[in-house]
Amino acid sequence: MTGLEDRVVVPAVSRDALEFAKGAPRRGTGGSRRGLPPVVRIVAGLLLPAAILIAWQVVTTAGLIEPYRLPAPASVFQAGVELAESGQLWTHIAISVQRVLLGFAIGSVVGLAAAGIVGLSRWGDVLLSPTLAAVRAVPSLAWVPLLILWMQIGEESKVTLIAIGAFFPVYTTVASALRHVDPQLVEAGRSFSLHGWSLFRTVQLPAVVPSVVAGLRLALAQAWLFLVAAELIASSMGLGFLLTDSQSTGRVDRILLSIVLLALLGTITNGVLALLEKYLLRRWT
Repeated sequence: MTGLEDRVVVPAVSRDALEFAKGAPRRGTGGSRRGLPPVVRIVAGLLLPAAILIAWQVVTTAGLIEPYRLPAPASVFQAGVELAESGQLWTHIAISVQRVLLGFAIGSVVGLAAAGIVGLSRWGDVLLSPTLAAVRAVPSLAWVPLLILWMQIGEESKVTLIAIGAFFPVYTTVASALRHVDPQLVEAGRSFSLHGWSLFRTVQLPAVVPSVVAGLRLALAQAWLFLVAAELIASSMGLGFLLTDSQSTGRVDRILLSIVLLALLGTITNGVLALLEKYLLRRWT
C-alpha cells in the first residue's frame, strides 16, 4: 500500500509563475536586448521632418505652388512670431494644453475603472461591454450638439468631449489585457493566499502595466484629436479655435502654424509618457 504522499496531486504551475507570485524577478527581463543610443534615435527621428522642411522650402521658393495655397516656412515662422509678440500664441497654447490634460486625466481614470470592472468581473463584462461598444461607435462631432444642450458652451462641454475621446483607448486596451492575464500566474498567486486587492496588486497589475501605458499613450493622442472638435464648441481661445478662425480669414500660414504646434505638443506629451513607461516597467516588471 502506497503512502499518502504518493496520492497527492501537485498542480502543474510553472517555476516562473511561482517566482512571479512571490515577488522574485523573472528571468529574461533584465534588459539583455539593448536599443539604439538616445542620440542616434533622436537624430534618426529628425531626418524625415528635416527632409519635409527642405522639400517644402524648395517647392515654395521655386514657385511650384502658389503662396496662398502653401506659404513658405519663413512665412509660417513669422506668423508665429507675430502671435507670440502679441501674447495670443501663448494663451492659445496654454488653454489647449490645459483642456487636453484635464480631459485626458478624467477620461483615463474613468477608463481604468471601467476596464477593471469589465476585465475582472464576468457580470461586469456582460452588463457593460455591449453598451460601451455601441457608445464607442458614435463619431466625436455627434456629441457636440448634445454637450452644448446639456452643459452650455463653457469649459465643461469641451473637457467632457476630450474625456470621452481619452476614455475608450484606455478602457479597451486594459480590459482586454486583464481578460488575458496568464491563468497560471493567478492560480500561483492564490496558492500563496493572495485574494482580492492583494492578488490584483501582486499578480494582475504587474502583468498589465505595459498595456496600461500603451492605453494611456493612445488616449493622449486621441485627446489631442478630440481637442479640435471640442474647440469648435463656441470657443474663442485655443489652437483648435486658431485653426478654424484662420480658415475663415484665409490665413494659411496660421493654419499651418496651428498644425505644427499641435504636432509638437502631441510629440512632447507622448515623450513624457514614454519616460513614465520606462519607470513603470522597471518598477512593476
